[in-house]
Amino acid sequence: MTEPQRGGRLPLGLCLGYGLGSVGTGIYNTVPGLLLLIYMTDTLGVPAWLAGLGIFVPKLWDVITDPWMGSISDRTQTRFGRRRPWLLLGGLSLPLLFVALFRTPDFGDPILGFCWVLGFYILCATAYTVFSVPYIAMPAEMTDDYDEVTRLMAWRMALLTVGVLVSGALAPMLVEQLGGGGRAGYAMMSTIIAALLAAAMIGTFFGTRRAPQRERQPEHPPFWSSLRAALRVKPFAILGGGYFLQHTGVGAVLAVVPYFASYVLEGGEGTVTIFFVCLVGPAFATMPLWVAVSRRTGKLAAYVAAMLLFGGAAASLWLASPNALWLVYLQVALVGVGWAGTELFPFSMLPDVIAADRQQSGARREGTFTGLWTALDKSSLALGGLLASLALAVTGFVESEAGEIVSQPDSALVGIRIGTAAIPALFVLACLPIVLRYDLSREASRKIYSEAE
Repeated sequence: MTEPQRGGRLPLGLCLGYGLGSVGTGIYNTVPGLLLLIYMTDTLGVPAWLAGLGIFVPKLWDVITDPWMGSISDRTQTRFGRRRPWLLLGGLSLPLLFVALFRTPDFGDPILGFCWVLGFYILCATAYTVFSVPYIAMPAEMTDDYDEVTRLMAWRMALLTVGVLVSGALAPMLVEQLGGGGRAGYAMMSTIIAALLAAAMIGTFFGTRRAPQRERQPEHPPFWSSLRAALRVKPFAILGGGYFLQHTGVGAVLAVVPYFASYVLEGGEGTVTIFFVCLVGPAFATMPLWVAVSRRTGKLAAYVAAMLLFGGAAASLWLASPNALWLVYLQVALVGVGWAGTELFPFSMLPDVIAADRQQSGARREGTFTGLWTALDKSSLALGGLLASLALAVTGFVESEAGEIVSQPDSALVGIRIGTAAIPALFVLACLPIVLRYDLSREASRKIYSEAE
């Protein structure tokens, strides 16, 4: 076990080995966020409002389990370190549960199908917590360099976009073209996606075997004491609160993409695939640009610029028309460029907050902070999906079972536009006054890293 690297660049192989895990997290966050709502409403026949609750409730469970998992990983002591054994456990269990999630038996009753999905989604959420919380805690232990943290996170986010692109583009095609649609299509999709999940998550366990780590504290404060102390750290409260609002908008967009492609753009699963390529391709390509911007302006200014671009481009989708698809795809590309920055900077600012707290308190509670952070991350995505589903329900969206063809009222199309354009724009506006109060400057962070033990 080695102490965090002081200055210099982390080896490329280590950056890639660590970033590989984000291919898995990108896949898992994308596929249920993209397909689970429409799977319940348009295949199982679950009412939209109830399907939205089925996505939201497991995230309430995450609010409990994520901080607890962070504390557990802080206290873990093995020859593999504090975090890596949990990567292996999560990487082995999540793919199996993911297969079951989309293999709902035909009970003949949509409510029973809903109960199946809800139960396995809670189990999936638990397995994902076991992997993701220790995984996100690792960068705070790997380097004591302000800019190198951003470089490491850029690799992570670049590979995250690969996971999002592969799953967002591939999963809908697998459902329709390889599996033939309906229950059989979703079952086929879940098996292939689960194999990709396993390869990425287990791969990062082996890819981080030489990652710098910190020893567990000989005496660790009780869980609730650590949790209260973390919540009292002002920069964390500001950054986390702002990120929660901004990420809620992302959750709304993700939940309504299939509806937007099918009912607003009047396309099929191929349109969803093109949509995701236009979203994630520019996000991947512009990640080095965002790193360069942050080196010049600092992370906070770059984060604000990314949010404004994301919110403004999303708002413009209110005017999207199937008669000008090239313009829609351009708008989506701009959303993707902004989204890249909104993912990169909060996650690269979090290790700065952890380093500042470590210097001030002397405590090593990386897992506690990241447990709280992942709870915010996942609950915000779920809240966005819930708000989008409620917009559909209120505006009269008509649910259906596999094979049924329904015509949606004009009011439902308005509900889809609310989820795609209005919700993300409004939540970005609500986020900005909070984030602008973040006072951990670039100069202060660099000084903290330079004085690290």
